[in-house]
Amino acid sequence: MKSKFAKSVLILSIGGLLTKIISMFIKVVMARKLGTEGMGIYMMIMPTFTLLMAVSQLGFPTAISKFVAENTKNNKNLVFSVIPVSLLFNIIIIAILIFSGKYISNNLLREPRSYYALISIGFVLPFISISSIIRGYFFGKEKMVPHAISNVTEDLVRLLIIFFGCSYFVNKGLEYGVCFVVLVNIVSELTSILILLFFIPKNFKLSKKDIKPDIVNIKDVFSIGIPTTASRIIGSVGFFLEPIILSFALAKCGYSSSFIVNQYGIISGYVLPLILLPSFFTLGISEALIPQISRSYSKKNYKDVRIKLKKAIFFSLLIGIPATIIFEIMPGIPMKLIYNTSEGINYLKVLAPIVLFHYIQSPLTSTLQAMGKAKNAMKGTLEGTIIRTILLLVLSLLNIGMWGLIIATSVNIVYVTIHQYLCIKKYI
Repeated sequence: MKSKFAKSVLILSIGGLLTKIISMFIKVVMARKLGTEGMGIYMMIMPTFTLLMAVSQLGFPTAISKFVAENTKNNKNLVFSVIPVSLLFNIIIIAILIFSGKYISNNLLREPRSYYALISIGFVLPFISISSIIRGYFFGKEKMVPHAISNVTEDLVRLLIIFFGCSYFVNKGLEYGVCFVVLVNIVSELTSILILLFFIPKNFKLSKKDIKPDIVNIKDVFSIGIPTTASRIIGSVGFFLEPIILSFALAKCGYSSSFIVNQYGIISGYVLPLILLPSFFTLGISEALIPQISRSYSKKNYKDVRIKLKKAIFFSLLIGIPATIIFEIMPGIPMKLIYNTSEGINYLKVLAPIVLFHYIQSPLTSTLQAMGKAKNAMKGTLEGTIIRTILLLVLSLLNIGMWGLIIATSVNIVYVTIHQYLCIKKYI
C-alpha cells in the first residue's frame, strides 16, 4: 500500500512537472502573441472561467474518486449516472452565458473586448466536465498513468495550436486573439478524453444496468460533490469579484484603466503562475491522497491517515522551501528567463514566503474531502474568501495600488491553511 501511494505521487508529480513546464511555455507564447494588454484581458476573464469550471463539474471528480476507492458501489454505473446530469447542467450554463455575456463584459469587467471570450467559455465547459469525471474514475482505481499522459498531451496540443494560430486572430483584433486562446481548450480537452478512453481496459463491458441512471448513486455523489463544489465556487466567486472590485476601487482612487489592466495582468499572468510553479508536486500528492485516505478513514485506521498526511506535508515543503528561497533571493532571474520581463519582482518577493502555506493547503483540503468532511473545507474557504474580499475593497480604497490585492491574497492563504489544519486535528 505504501509503495502504491509513493508510486502514485511519483507518477502524478512527474506528469505535473511536465504539465507545468508546458504550461509555462504556453504562458510565454501567449504573453508574446497577445502582449501585455491582451494578457490583461485574458486574465480579466480567467476568474469567470475558473468560477464556471467549478460550477460545471459539481464536485463529481472528487466524489467519484472517493466512492471508487472505497469499492462499495457499481463503479461503471457511478460514472455513467452522473455524465447526463453534468451535460444538462452545462447546457444551462451556456444559455446563461449567452444572455449575460454583454452585461458581464461591459458593466462588471468594464472591458467590452472580453465579450467573445466570455461566450466561448461556455462551449469549453462540457468537454472539461466529461474529462474530469473520467479522471475521477482513474484516480479512484489509483491508475495515475492515464491522467498524467492525458494532461501532458492536452497541454502540448494547446501549446502547438496557440503558437501556430494565435497571431492570425490577433491581427484581426485583440478580442479575437483572446477568444481563440479560450476556444483552443475544446480541442485540447477532446484530445484528453480520447486518451483517457484509450486506457479503459478491453474487458470493460457495459450492461443496461451500468448505463441506467441510479438515483441512489446520484444522491451519494451529490452529498460529496455539492460541498466540494460549494468550496470551489466560494473561492472562485472571490476570484471572479477580484477584477471587478479592483476596477471599481482603483478607478475611484484615480488610477487609469490601462494601469489596472496592465498591473493586474502582471500579477495574475506572470507573478502568480511563477510562484505557484512548485504546486505541481503538491497537487500530485493531493490527488494521490484522496483514494488512500478515503480507504483508511472508512476503516477507521486513523494512524495511517496521520502518517500519510504528515508525509504529504513534508514532501510539499521539501519542494516549496527551495523554490521560495530562489524567488526571494534572485526573483529577477526566473522572471527574465521565463517572461522576458522584470516587472512584478516586488510583488514576487512579498508573496514568496506566504505561498509556503499554500503548498500545504492542498493536501490538507484533499484530506478533509477524503474523510467526508467537505463541509469543513467549505467553511474555511468561505471565511477566507469573505475576509479576502473585504480586505481587497478596503485596502484598494486606501490608494496603495495593487498592494491591496497582494495583502488580501496573503491573509486569505494563511487563514484557510490554518483553518483546514485545525479541522483535521480535531478529527484525527
